[in-house]
Amino acid sequence: MIEKSGWTLLRACFLAFAIATLTVSLLVGCGPSTGDLAAVDYKPLVRDDWEVSTPEKQGLDPTLVAKLYYNAAEHETIYSLLVFKNGYLVAEDYFNAGSIDELSKRASVTKSYTSALAGIALDRGYIQSIDQKMLDFFPDIAGQVTDPRKKQITIRNMLEMRAGYPWEEEDAAAWDALWSGEYLSKIAAIPLSADPGTRFQYSNLTSHWLGIIAARASGMDLMSVGNKYLFGPLGVVPGEGWIRDVDGYYIGCGDILFTARDMARFGQLYLNGGEYEGQRIISADWVRDSLKTYTVNEFELKKIGQFRDIGYGYQWWSAEAGNHHINFAWGHGGQLIVLVHDLDMVVVTTADPFYGKDTHFDAWKYEEAIIKMVSDFIHALPVE
Repeated sequence: MIEKSGWTLLRACFLAFAIATLTVSLLVGCGPSTGDLAAVDYKPLVRDDWEVSTPEKQGLDPTLVAKLYYNAAEHETIYSLLVFKNGYLVAEDYFNAGSIDELSKRASVTKSYTSALAGIALDRGYIQSIDQKMLDFFPDIAGQVTDPRKKQITIRNMLEMRAGYPWEEEDAAAWDALWSGEYLSKIAAIPLSADPGTRFQYSNLTSHWLGIIAARASGMDLMSVGNKYLFGPLGVVPGEGWIRDVDGYYIGCGDILFTARDMARFGQLYLNGGEYEGQRIISADWVRDSLKTYTVNEFELKKIGQFRDIGYGYQWWSAEAGNHHINFAWGHGGQLIVLVHDLDMVVVTTADPFYGKDTHFDAWKYEEAIIKMVSDFIHALPVE
């Protein structure tokens, strides 16, 4: 027979064993080991398009970078992940269908390019003011417009996603119109769901019409405007496959094709206030105004992972992550160009764009996971 003191000792030993077992279990499940992280290879490939360096030389904690790439390898739809610091490519890897030369549709990242082309049209005097009316550029459609509110829509409203047209995913008629390929007549046909300038509503068609304005004002198609004033000066060439609508206009709201490294050049251009390798491409004023936040916490998602206070500028998103303010171009499926201003950093991801009406809504769980992964990394970075 065990004495009372013996029972007490036995219970204490059992409790200690249980706590130790639980602790080990929690530690095993809390993340990669030191050995796991040491095995992660994110060394950039050497080409003449980017100077490469290491996280350590550019002031980044290599352990945090290794964790980021360890986590990225777990995502089944991600194609690429690149980190740039102080103008250097410090980390790079490709996954699944991705490669250094991979080109696929970058979805709504295109909107940020369209915004840039609108700004260039303004800089060069093709557009006189962003307070010009939308219908000034559509005399062929203006006579069909019966809603007087549409006559008050400005380019500024369009840039800020405040033109009054509905988010297509919440409006069956607009959703069908988006996949029709016939967009000019929809300026008149699709009803407004808010007064212009009053409410943020994410509208793909509005971005497409903005691209048509940039093209018509410049007297060139959108690809030609880009090649002459933006893509060419950046030293990048869009991939074949940027589709046009039935009237021949390149889709201003989506599906431009660039490599991940090419996307990073665009991000670096905005991080540098409109200059790239000493050349002024876009005015500093346009870049500044584009990256301001005109709308915050009005979108359906106010927080994604560690990105909080999600806002919108001129076809660029904004958010806070930890102690960092960021802007980002964001495309369906997990296409991202993220600017971390205080750290002089650009993070790029590409992923399966889930292109198509039937597959569109399958993307969110994968897209959200990629955004959360990037947000966790930025959130963990200390302020310099």
